[in-house]
Amino acid sequence: MAALGSPLRTLRGLLRELRHASARAGRPYRDTPAYQHVLAAFRAHRVTSEKLCRAQQELHFQAATYLCLLRSVREHLALHHEYHGKGERSPDEVAGLVGFRLPQQPGGKG
Repeated sequence: MAALGSPLRTLRGLLRELRHASARAGRPYRDTPAYQHVLAAFRAHRVTSEKLCRAQQELHFQAATYLCLLRSVREHLALHHEYHGKGERSPDEVAGLVGFRLPQQPGGKG
């Protein structure tokens, strides 16, 4: 099984993604039910010195998976907005998107 990292790092990543999602909605992320649920779940599954909490490991795995989903969706939307739906483009624009320049025609015709 791959290492998940620390639960605190996962929690911070989840809260960062919630902040990004709430910024698009235009409201504070601390007022959302998702923020309150994530904090409550992480607080409820803390490891104490008296017991080994298997549910905490399951929660951490689910949180890491959900963090991956949120990050992937945000990055997908950014790429989608950058490269999709601008209609027909000229060959110069398309070449510029991928970092190329079209060769110039001799005699200054292009």
